[in-house]
Amino acid sequence: MVKIAFNSALAQKALGKDVPAADKDPELASPPATEGSTGRCLLTLLGIAFILSGLIVGGACLYRYFTPKRLYHGAMQFSDVSGGHGGENEPYYLPRVEEEVEISDSMAVISVPPPRFRPGDPAYILHDFNRKLTAYLDLTLRTCFVIPLNTSVVLPPQDLIDLFSQLMSGSYRSYLVHEDLVVTERIDDIKPLGLYIRRLCDGKDTYRMQRRASLPGGGIQKRSADDCFTFHHFENKFVTETRICKA
Repeated sequence: MVKIAFNSALAQKALGKDVPAADKDPELASPPATEGSTGRCLLTLLGIAFILSGLIVGGACLYRYFTPKRLYHGAMQFSDVSGGHGGENEPYYLPRVEEEVEISDSMAVISVPPPRFRPGDPAYILHDFNRKLTAYLDLTLRTCFVIPLNTSVVLPPQDLIDLFSQLMSGSYRSYLVHEDLVVTERIDDIKPLGLYIRRLCDGKDTYRMQRRASLPGGGIQKRSADDCFTFHHFENKFVTETRICKA
C-alpha cells in the first residue's frame, strides 16, 4: 500500500496565499478607478478655459491696434479771411487742398501731397485718439514732430468718417485757420508715444512741439521763413495751415 503524504510547510503556504477580494466577496469588490480620469478631465477643461481666455484677450489687443482701416479721399477749397480774401474780395480761383485719410476707431492717418501752386511740404499726419497725440512726419526732412492732440481742430473718428463721406461726393468750400507751432525739445525714446507713432517715426529724428501762443511771449516772436515749414490739411469743416518753426 502506497502512503501519500503532504509537506506541511507547503500546505501552510498555500493556505496563507492571498485571495482577491472579488473572489472572496463580490459585494466588496471595488468599482473601476474613476478619480484619476475625473481629475484629468478637470485639468483639461481648465487648460481649455485658460487658452480661450488668452485668445480673447489677445484678440482684443489685436482688434485695438490692427483694426481694418477705411480709406477716404476728399478735397476742400478755402479762402484766407485773415489775408483779406473774403466776402466781396474773394478771388475767382480758390486754393484747393486734397488729401487721403485712413480712419479706424483709435487713429487717423492723413496723407498730405505737396501743394501745386503755393508753398508747402508733403507730410503724413497721424492722430492717436487713445493717447491724445498728433505726429507730423515731414517727408522732405524725414523728421517727426509730436504735440498733444488738438480736439478743437480734429474731429473724432466717426465725425471724420461722416465728413469725408460728404466730401467724396464733391468739393467743399471753406475757410483757412492758422496754427503756429514751435519745436521745443528732441525726443530720444519714442516708445512711450505708443505703437502708432512709433511705427510712423521709427528711425527718424523726432521732436516735441508746443503752440506758440502757449509759450511766454510766443505771440510776439517771429522766425524767418528759412526756419519754418508749412502744411495745409483738414480734419474738420475748415482747412488748417500748420506752420512749424524751430525755437
